[in-house]
Amino acid sequence: MDINKLLDGDLSVGSLPSIYQQFQEAMSDESTSFDEIGKIILYDSVLTARLLQIVNSPYYGFSDRIETVSDAISVVGTMHLSDLILSTVVVDKFNSIPESVVNIESFWKHSIACGLIARELASYNEDLDTEKFFVAGMLHDIGQILLCTKLPELTLKILLENQSEPKHLHEAESEELGFDHAELGAKLLGKWNLSEFHVELTKFHHNPSLAPNFAKEASILNFADVLVNIMQLGSSGETTISPELEKATYEGVELPDQVSLSDFKESIYEKFDETVKLFLQPN
Repeated sequence: MDINKLLDGDLSVGSLPSIYQQFQEAMSDESTSFDEIGKIILYDSVLTARLLQIVNSPYYGFSDRIETVSDAISVVGTMHLSDLILSTVVVDKFNSIPESVVNIESFWKHSIACGLIARELASYNEDLDTEKFFVAGMLHDIGQILLCTKLPELTLKILLENQSEPKHLHEAESEELGFDHAELGAKLLGKWNLSEFHVELTKFHHNPSLAPNFAKEASILNFADVLVNIMQLGSSGETTISPELEKATYEGVELPDQVSLSDFKESIYEKFDETVKLFLQPN
């Protein structure tokens, strides 16, 4: 099967909502003020309310309440706000897939949990931008949504066969299609003109050692993905077989010695429900 045929000619898939594109264009212009950037977001009242709710939530933990988008930009920064907008518009863009294939709410719960864990793991490395990892977690399985949307019957066939003969989902997809959801998702992010960071982490989140430029970062995302499946926080269609952490992947994460895995998991459980409410609330 030609992977490009799933992407070419479909404008609804090949581009992100115009408000995100306008925000990116404003950010690239150094003469644009915070107020001017804020006005772009204000045109979408639902997005404005969602962003203000997020920046005032325990997700960030700011002590003072943030009342305006321009204040949010000054506190969070344009790059981090861009990441939040991206996460929000992608969830809204892909808010339904055939229920007979994968439950979309469960899918996004898996993605949100993966983002939370990746963000937390990245925080132990001072040289990493933690917010980029939350977005990476949110986007890592975006190719799975495309498969469910474009090839629902074939995707369901793969999922059902994979339950009777358990193996990693991406391996089953490769055998049936000649590519997997990670490769498909990476191609989609490339069409969206997202950064090399996001494209590469999505493509190699199952095989982080193969990532040419961001192997350490891909290892963090891989660890997060595996841990989410172990913790059973949502599902993107992966079978219930117990994933095993490769030694090289675990070492690549560099979890501090003083941080126990049980405490780490408990911290994620505490943050999970609140974050899900922020990103999955109805419009």
